Amino acid sequence: MDTTPFITQDTIVFGILMLTLGFVFYTSSSENIGWKKFYKYVPALLLCYFIPAGLNSMGIISSHESSLYFIASRYLLPASLVLLCLSIDLKGVIGLGSKAITMFFAATFGIIIGGPIALWLISLVAPGVLDDQIWRGLSTVAGSWIGGGANQTAMKEIYGASDQLFSAMIVVDVFVANLFMSVLLFGTGYNKRLNKFFKADDSAIEGLKTKMEDYQNKIAKVPNFYDLIKMLGITFFLVGAAHFLADIFGPLISEMLDNLAKTSPYLANLLVSFGSGFFWLVVFATIFGIILSFTKYRDLEGVGASKMGSVFLYILVATIGMKMDIMELVANWGAFKFLISIGLILMLIHAIILFIVAKLIKAPFFYVAVGSQANVGGAASAPIVASAFSPSLAAVGVLLAVLGYAVGTFGAIACTIMTKALTM
Repeated sequence: MDTTPFITQDTIVFGILMLTLGFVFYTSSSENIGWKKFYKYVPALLLCYFIPAGLNSMGIISSHESSLYFIASRYLLPASLVLLCLSIDLKGVIGLGSKAITMFFAATFGIIIGGPIALWLISLVAPGVLDDQIWRGLSTVAGSWIGGGANQTAMKEIYGASDQLFSAMIVVDVFVANLFMSVLLFGTGYNKRLNKFFKADDSAIEGLKTKMEDYQNKIAKVPNFYDLIKMLGITFFLVGAAHFLADIFGPLISEMLDNLAKTSPYLANLLVSFGSGFFWLVVFATIFGIILSFTKYRDLEGVGASKMGSVFLYILVATIGMKMDIMELVANWGAFKFLISIGLILMLIHAIILFIVAKLIKAPFFYVAVGSQANVGGAASAPIVASAFSPSLAAVGVLLAVLGYAVGTFGAIACTIMTKALTM
C-alpha cells in the first residue's frame, strides 16, 4: 500500500504549518462573536496540534517523510529553552513549593502501577496477552512515559522486546501520549473550574505569572534591528554551544556506561539517560538560559525573548501534531486493539492518580498538567503545556522534564517487575 503523502517537500509542509499557526492565532484574537465562543471552549494551542494531525491522517503531509520535527526539536526547542529561561525568576519558581514535585512523582507512580493494572484488566477478556512478550513491550512504553526515548530504548535492551513488538509499542506510545496531551491542553481552557474542583489555591502561580508579566511590561520596548540580531545571535550561539557540549558529554558518558555494562549491566541500563545526547542538549540549553537570567541579558525579555521562544514552541507543537495518524490506527485496529487498550487504560489510571492526589493536596491544575507531561512528554511537551497557562511558566515544565529523564528507567523497571509477575 502506497503511504506517500500528497506533499513531501519540507519547504511546502513548513509553509502549511506556518499558515495553520497564523490562521489559528488570527481567529483566536478576532472580535468575531462566533470565534470568541469557539475559543472559549477550545484552546488555540489544541488546534495548533490537531490541524497538522488531521492533515497527516488524511495523507496530505506526513512526519515519516519530513525532517521538520527533528529540526524543531534539535534547533528550535533548545532555542526556546534559552529564550524562555533567560527571564526566569528562579527564586519564584522554587517558591512554588513542594506541590509541583509531589504531582510529578504522583504522575510517575500512576504509570508504574498503571502498567500491571492495565495488563491484568485486559487479560480478563483476552488471556492471551499474558504471554512472554507483551510485558516486554509494555516496559518500553513505561520507559518512554516516565523518561524519554533513551529510557524507552534501554528497556528494550534490558528486557529483550522484539523489533516488531517495539515498533508496535511506538505506535501505542505516540498515539496515546499525544491524545492525552490534547486532553490536558483542552483542560487549560477550564483551569479556573478545575482549580475550584480541587479547592486549590493558585495564588503562588498567579503571583509568579504576574511578577513576570510586570517585569516584561516594565522593560518592554519596540525592538530595532540590532536588538533582534543580538537576541537571536546570542540564542543560537548558545544552542550551538549546547550541541557542542552534548556531543562531548553524550558519547563520553555513553562510553563510560558501556564499560560499566561489562561489570554491572543492570546499573549501566539504569543510568542510560545520562548517555543520551538529547538529554544533555536539553540540560545545557536550560542551564544557559538560567545563567543569562542572572546577567544584563535578562533584559532581552524587553524586546520579546519569551514571545520568540513561544513562536519556536508553537512550531514544535505543529510538528508533534504531524506524528499522530488516526487513520493508520483505524486501519490496523485489529492488530493494535489490545495494545492500544492497555495504553489507554494505563493512561486513565495515570490521570485518576493525578486527580486523586491533586484533590488531596489541593494542587492547582497547572501542577497536574505539567507534572504529567514532564513524565509522559518530556522536554518537548512539558514547556508547551506550561506555556498554555503562560509563557512565563514554561521553565517550570523544563525543570521537571529534566527530572523525568533522570528517574525514567528506575520507574520503568519497577513497573516491569510487576507486569512480568502477572505472567508467571
